[in-house]
Amino acid sequence: MEDNKKQSPKKQTGKNPPSLKGVFTALRKNGEVYFRSSLTERGKHISLGGFSTPEDAHAAYREGRRVLSDASCLPENYPDSSPLPFEKWVSLANFRDNGIYFGTPIYMGQKMFYYYLSPVRVLKFDLDDLFYYSSHKIMCRGNHYFVADYGLQVSIASRYGIKPFAREDRDFRFINGDPTDFRRENLLILNTYHGVTIEQKNGQPIYAVRIHIKGNYLVGRYSSQLEAAIAYNKAIDILKKNGVAKGFTANYIEGLSPSKYAEIYTGLQISPKLTAYRP
Repeated sequence: MEDNKKQSPKKQTGKNPPSLKGVFTALRKNGEVYFRSSLTERGKHISLGGFSTPEDAHAAYREGRRVLSDASCLPENYPDSSPLPFEKWVSLANFRDNGIYFGTPIYMGQKMFYYYLSPVRVLKFDLDDLFYYSSHKIMCRGNHYFVADYGLQVSIASRYGIKPFAREDRDFRFINGDPTDFRRENLLILNTYHGVTIEQKNGQPIYAVRIHIKGNYLVGRYSSQLEAAIAYNKAIDILKKNGVAKGFTANYIEGLSPSKYAEIYTGLQISPKLTAYRP
């Protein structure tokens, strides 16, 4: 009975296997034993992850120590054969060079920082965004980047005034042509309003308004962006009056008096198909 207790995984939990520095046994919820790797540097305790064997955990520990001591271990030099997860490699390289440890794969530069999704896929941000992305993991689907925020998937583009379904070069533009550079100086927002798109007619811009109700409906085309934005709001009011129970987001119009808003609103023509729409 005494021998069985000595062999129990619970008795091993948290102990360092002999001769393997930085390795500790642990238990999963199902009772399975695995091995955690960690190190301490400059008073900071850093977890390197969980591994199936003590040898793998120790290899990660040794790799972590190498990254902390070798300035040539940069994010873009990450080897596929490394026993250390890529995100940890980036975090350790930043800690080594900049003295700050982040749980997300951030490497700080001058007046900006880099968020490494992979050694070759790197997003750029202003330092003003450092706190946000140090606590929000960025995920990607194709060329769309998003974070989990309050249980929802939120596009990072919305943080910079880019509306859902906005199209590059029509509604916004990356000034230097780099779609991974989200520094505010590199983003030009061409259209700030819901439902409004910019078209061309005889070489001149014209503003088309569409609203989605089980498909896109054309509200109309207008000569100014302001008129288009108010037309979208008028379309929302008409649809609600017609019994459409959908949570549309109205455009916020800044710097316009109530009387001027009402004057423009009243004079706008809305597509008869929309005014006649019934759910």
